[in-house]
Amino acid sequence: MHRERHSIEKIGWLRAAVLGANDGIVSTASLLLGVASANVTHQSILLTGIAGLVAGAMSMATGEYVSVSSQADTEKAALAEEQAELDADFQGEFRELTSIYVHRGLDAALAKQVAAKLMSHDALAAHAREELGISEITTARPLQAALTSAASFSTGAILPLLVAAIVPAQSAIAAIALSALISLAILGGIAARAGGAPILPGIIRITFWSALAMGVSSGVGALFGSMVG
Repeated sequence: MHRERHSIEKIGWLRAAVLGANDGIVSTASLLLGVASANVTHQSILLTGIAGLVAGAMSMATGEYVSVSSQADTEKAALAEEQAELDADFQGEFRELTSIYVHRGLDAALAKQVAAKLMSHDALAAHAREELGISEITTARPLQAALTSAASFSTGAILPLLVAAIVPAQSAIAAIALSALISLAILGGIAARAGGAPILPGIIRITFWSALAMGVSSGVGALFGSMVG
């Protein structure tokens, strides 16, 4: 049986993975740069980075789970409402589905035939797909999104943390910033390629806003470091 695979099928896990890895690199690198700019000890920089990794991963997982769970609850409520409408007025729902296909370009006779066939097979699935825009591909999966976000955040956060641990303290700021921007550019290209989108705009978008975030964090760290010092 012929089976086609399209980029849209990856949108659930791809969104969570890209968001998590991007946030892991940007937030951890920004945190490290802010602390390093305040002229603290190398040990304090590493401790801050580790705390940021753990807290960020838990925050991403919690946020994604709550967000996607809310989406799933909304979908369930919409499906329950649609099922109630099917139970109360099956013929009315049949006419509604027929009308949808007519508006999409089918003639009335063919639209009735298609609607009848689909509703005889799975009326709720047909209306969920055509009327509500809910399908197997787009269905919310909270646990998958949460685990993917936590894992990808941790993966992204490890890179600037390793750089901070390896390089001398006097070179930490430049090394962290450069490695983070290179990693983000690669991540943007991979994400665009996996999603079937243009690569260059994805790279430019992710590096520009990430560089801005790291620059602001570094500036704030330097400002408060000089005030405290």
